[in-house]
Amino acid sequence: MIVCSCNALRERQVREVGRSGIRCEREAYRALGCRPQCGQCLPFARQLLRDEARG
Repeated sequence: MIVCSCNALRERQVREVGRSGIRCEREAYRALGCRPQCGQCLPFARQLLRDEARG
């Protein structure tokens, strides 16, 4: 599933970054070599990172 259409980020990518220990969505974007553009994806990315933190 696409999380961020501006950067073409997939759910899998965000979850992988979350498994590496990153908890902030903006840090996750940086780790993936991009930055949020319109911001519509941030709540979903934040939730994915929280889900990964819970295990």
